[in-house]
Amino acid sequence: MAYFLVIARDGNDADAPARRKTTRTAHLEGIRPMVEKGELLNGGGILNGAGDMVGSAVFVEYPSRKELDDWLKREPYVVNGVWKDIKIIPIRMTVQNGQIRP
Repeated sequence: MAYFLVIARDGNDADAPARRKTTRTAHLEGIRPMVEKGELLNGGGILNGAGDMVGSAVFVEYPSRKELDDWLKREPYVVNGVWKDIKIIPIRMTVQNGQIRP
């Protein structure tokens, strides 16, 4: 299995907050099965100085990068243009579920 950190920044145009708001329910419904299968380990919104969500940071576990790319192709935040700048960083998970992994 492979671990990845996904850092996805929203667009910075005037309509970006509205796109996030209208897509959020579909996004949450879409990640529910990932959470249940243990693919999505942790995640949340990136906040700006005013406390508004302007992106997302997600830790995922997949057999390979291919499965991660397959998820992103159907992720509502990608499909609906919320996430505009996506960085994918392979990582070694050292702490998980409150446990240190060798």
